[in-house]
Order: sequence, then C-alpha cells, then structure tokens
Amino acid sequence: MSRSSDLARPSDHIDSDSDAAPVGPQLGPAGWVRFLWRQLTSMRTALFLLLLLAIAAVPGSLVPQRSSDPNGVAQYQVDHPDLFPLIDGVQGFDVYTSVWFSSIYLLLFVSLIGCVLPRARHHWLALRARPPRTPARLNRLEHALEREADGDVEDAIARAESLLRRRRYRTTRYGDSVSAERGYLRETGNLVFHASLVGILLAVALGGSFGYSGQKIVVEGEPFVNYVAGYDSFTRGRLVGETSLDPYRVTLDALDVVYEQENPNAVGQPIDYTASVTVQQPGEDGAERTTIKVNQPLQVDGTDVYLLGNGYAPRITVRNADGDVAFSGAVPFLPQDANLTSVGVVKVPDGLPEQVGMVGLLYPTPVKLSTGALSSGFPALKDPVLSLNVYTGDLGLDNGVPVSVYTLDTKDLTQVAGRGTGASVDLSPGRTVELPNGLGSVTLDGVSRFASLEIHHDPAQLWVLAFAVLVLAGLLTSLFIPRRRMWVKVHSTGSGRLRLEYAGLARGDDPTLAGAVRDLADEHSGSRTAATT
Repeated sequence: MSRSSDLARPSDHIDSDSDAAPVGPQLGPAGWVRFLWRQLTSMRTALFLLLLLAIAAVPGSLVPQRSSDPNGVAQYQVDHPDLFPLIDGVQGFDVYTSVWFSSIYLLLFVSLIGCVLPRARHHWLALRARPPRTPARLNRLEHALEREADGDVEDAIARAESLLRRRRYRTTRYGDSVSAERGYLRETGNLVFHASLVGILLAVALGGSFGYSGQKIVVEGEPFVNYVAGYDSFTRGRLVGETSLDPYRVTLDALDVVYEQENPNAVGQPIDYTASVTVQQPGEDGAERTTIKVNQPLQVDGTDVYLLGNGYAPRITVRNADGDVAFSGAVPFLPQDANLTSVGVVKVPDGLPEQVGMVGLLYPTPVKLSTGALSSGFPALKDPVLSLNVYTGDLGLDNGVPVSVYTLDTKDLTQVAGRGTGASVDLSPGRTVELPNGLGSVTLDGVSRFASLEIHHDPAQLWVLAFAVLVLAGLLTSLFIPRRRMWVKVHSTGSGRLRLEYAGLARGDDPTLAGAVRDLADEHSGSRTAATT
C-alpha cells in the first residue's frame, strides 16, 4: 500500500524496525555524575546511610577498641589468638577511625548537605511567593462549605482577610476571593532538623580531632600535671599535639570515703566519696582548694576531671643489707572485691644483689577464715596487713618490651619468701621484715589512699548539646504544625444577599482541617446553622 498520504513526515524519517529492542538515551560522563549526585543527595539515601552508620557502630561495642581500652585489646589477643588477626585486618579494634566507618560518615555528611541546601533555597522562595490563586470550583475540594449572608462584597472580603490573618495565615486577594496559607514553619522545622544533624556530625568530627581523654591514678599527697607523658593511659584526637595540653597541676590532698555501718544488710557499702584537691593554674601564684565527687567533676581550663574509683597504696621502703634505700614510694594496689582486698606489684631492679619482684596482698581489715587464710572483712583501714611473695631473677625490664606495672611474670623467677616457702612476709604499718639470702629488708611505712581520675576534654560538647536541642525542636515542629491553604470566595446573588464559599486543602495529614474550615465559615458568615457541601 502506498504511503503517499504521510506527507507530514520529514524527509529524513526512518521507520523503526519492529523487531529491534527500544534503546534508551545514552548518558555521558556529565550525565552519570548528575545522576549519581541526585541519588546520593536524595532523602532516601540519607536515611539509608544513617541506618547504615548505626549498624556500623555495633562492632565497636562488641570488641574492645584501641582508643578507649588498649589493655582490653591486648587481652583479647591473648584470649583469641586465631580470631584476633581477622578482626584486626578489617579494623575491628579501630571501628570509629576505620576507612569503612569514615566513608559512611562522610557520605552521610555530603548527602545531608545535598538534601538541605536545595530545599532551603526552595523554602526561601516559597516564603517570598504569594499564596496560590483561588481554584475556580471550590466545591470540588474535600473540605468545602457554603453560607449565605447579607452585606457588601468588599466588606465580606475585608472581613475574611482580617479573620485569616488573625489565625496567622498569609493572605492575598484575587478578585472577589481571598487566598491564604500557613504552616511554612513545618518545613522550617524540617530543615532545622536536617541542618542540625549536619551540625552534630560536624561537631563530633571537630571534637574527635581536638579532644582528648586520659586516666591517672593519683596517691594522696602527690600531684598530677596535665601533660601527655603524665597520664597512665591517654587517647588524643588527630590534631592534639604534645604541647596542646594546658599544664595545670592537681594535687590530691585527701580522699575521704564514708561507708555504711548501721544497716546490717549493707555494711561496708560506700555512701560518699570526696577528693580534696589543690589546683594550681599555669602562670598564677595562688592555688585553689576544691573537692571532686563522683557526680561533681572538677572543671579546669576546659577539661572535666572525674573521680572514677579509689583504692589503697601501701608506702613501701626496700633497703639493701647496708641499710641503703633501693626503693621507696607508694604503690597503688588494685581492689579485687567490695571489701578492697587488693593486689599489687613492687619491682626493685637496682640497688640489691639481685633484681627483686614482690607480689602483695593488702587486707584493709584482716579476718581469718576457717581455712586459715586471710581476707578483708571491711573496706576501711582497721589494722591493715600486707602479705608479700618475694621473687628474684630477671624482671624483664631491660629488653625494650613494655611491661605493665600491675603485673609480674613469675615464670622464670625464683620465689625466696612468702607463702609456700616457710619464710612469711607479713607487714603491718611501721613493721620491718628481713629478706632472705642477705637481700636486705622491706618496711611498710603506712597505707595511703589513691584516686582514679579521668580527665576529659571535648571542645565540641556544648555544640553537640545545642544541635541536639535543635534536632528535637525541629522534629517536633515538623510533626505537629500542619501545612494548609484556605480560600474564601464571595458571590453577589443580585438580591442583596451574598453566597460565601469556603474551602481548605492540607499538605499531608491534617485531621483538624474540617473543623478549621467550619469555624472560619461560622465566624465569617455569622451563621451557626448546618453547613451544606
């Protein structure tokens, strides 16, 4: 059949082959970049990344982290030697600084910014725009009413504008009708919510870069100076240098602990801890005396000093056979139970014929069990006893490998005194016991308390709090403020009567819209009769 009737087709038209598959438009490099950017900055992607970030943080609570518990990581390696390399290979012990966690974090940051900026621009333009024109047929809307009243068209329209403005609507007039809208604060709250999420992410990143935390055991009468080498353990942000810390000094004057002694079901339970300290600021002559409690940290130079725990530190002096002091000082012992039965280690590498290590048990209030062994019956000091096991040999301090001050590897050492040797070394305050083999003597000069302090510096914590408050405020605003439009149209019937039309339209769910339209119609028309739709 001739196709001569297809005269409207261009001369270069080619009929498609019915058997060929349809071919979509080809995206060039710029098109692919635009497509990927739109996918990344969509709200769906932002929510997915937020969920993924929460899931990615879970491993950080399942295994110890080097940033907060380096000793736990070392112990995990000892307990799980086969599993440790696998977890370490995927940065499982450095979750929050790992490549994959940081990637999710940065993608979420970019996605939220890409969501917020275009929406903020659109919202700004919408705030400056006039309310939309009144629809031609209001009775087709779901929430529409009609009324009749006496009066003038101009007066009716002016009264409608006044009533709507009183209800906090933006209004504009189109002919014999009024168009009004309200609820833009809902979108404002939505934008504040998402912008505050970005603020929290940024504040956390800055706080992690410039913040630090550390732990220090301080014995009564001894000072602590805030510098990196002065901590027992220290975790710093990426941008914290060796000289970034403000070198203030905190001296623990006394640690007072109150124990329950009247309630027979809670005897020995701590009631209150109070650390009396003296704070010396750098460059200042005077010192400030203050206290630290468990829930009342000390704030000094942008850091918070928390009181985490306490224990006892026996003051021990070791002398050689000639009476020269080879070791003297307070040694913190770690509590093992609620009654503060404590274990500690004393290492004397020099000054004696051999290197000497001692493992001690401190009983603050000693009681003898039926087995003949000692235990502590109360956490306060009442005739304390220090029992020492003494070892000689190479303490392993000279091979360049870090060794914990709280442990003593006795595998290659020789026990020369203490339990099991027949040469008991039990000390009370002021007592001296001679060591075997002409090693010298050991004296318990007394028992002091120590406080475990945690020093925390987070320059972004107030920003995080402020943004968190804004997140909550923005979320509540976006949930509870309705977005709606209202219209009032006035018709003259020609007989001195007016036909009034009212309608409302909601953006989203608004269960109060029907009542709002009815109240406006009743007040504007002065009618309390039943509405006709």
